[in-house]
Order: sequence, then structure tokens, then C-alpha cells
Amino acid sequence: MTVKRLFSTVFVFLAFSPLILQAQNQPQNIMSNQFRLGDRIIRIAEPGQLADSVNVWGDLASSGRFLVPRGTTLPLLISYGFGPQTLRGETDLDWSKMRVEVNVQEYDEQNRRETIRKFKYRFEDPFPEGMSDFVVENNQTITVRVKRRPSFRDYVGVIAPVISAVATSIIIADRIAQ
Repeated sequence: MTVKRLFSTVFVFLAFSPLILQAQNQPQNIMSNQFRLGDRIIRIAEPGQLADSVNVWGDLASSGRFLVPRGTTLPLLISYGFGPQTLRGETDLDWSKMRVEVNVQEYDEQNRRETIRKFKYRFEDPFPEGMSDFVVENNQTITVRVKRRPSFRDYVGVIAPVISAVATSIIIADRIAQ
């Protein structure tokens, strides 16, 4: 009986060893399906780390819903979104004339009202008071807006089409009258 038992054990081992070896050589997927995130949910916090979930909208290179570690400051959160975004289509942009507005919105369920904390600064100036150490909290919405003063080119871009349309209308009316 022992020879028979030994033979059956060796047979089972030899029969299943290719499957066992193949399973061991497969790359292990560290994140299970329960940790898979949506399209624009960006995980900064490590799995298992205490985290806050905040919305980041506006003129950032990467906006969306961020899962950040507890205690994340506002400038660090903006850095996770790759900072304020340049205005599209502009090649020679003078950042010294840029103004950045950061609004932090929060809904208070007990009092049923929304509070907004605003930070405004020029791009090359230091952060306004309270922004550097402002700690984001769960379910806040942070909006970032980059503004600049209009340049001469902007005014020409608005006025030129109007002048062109008026001149074209005068020429058409003149040709019809003749």
C-alpha cells in the first residue's frame, strides 16, 4: 500500500506541477478589483493610508477627483494637478501678469450652507496669507482660475472682425445701389 500511495502522490505532483509553476510565473496584480478607480479619480494616497477625497476643477493641467493623504496642504494639492495651466494658444506668455484665483468650497450639512474661502495672488508673488498652510479636507471642491489682463492683440482680435463686417456691408450696399 505504501508503494501505491507513493506512486499516486508522485503522479498527482507530476500531473499538476506545470499548472503550479505557470501560476507562480504569472505577474501578480497588486490592486484587486475593489481598488480600481474611475476614469478621473487620481489616487495620491497609498492604499490603506488615511485619505481625503477632494474635487479639483479649473485651469489645472490635470483636474478631477483626488484621493490625497490626510493633512495635504492646498499648494501641494495644486502641485498634484500639475499646477496652474497656461492659456491655450499663447506662445509668448508673460507669467508676471497672470493672476491666480483659488476657491475652496465646502458644504456644511448641519447648517445647510456653503462656505467659500478665496485666495487671490499674482503668479510671481508669494502665496496669500493662510494659503500655504491651508489643509484640505474631505469633500471640498477646489477651483483654480488663471486670469490675465487683456493685451492690445486681444482688443484687435475683437475690434477687427467688427470693422471688417461693417466695411463689407458698406461695400455690398454700395454695389447693390449702383
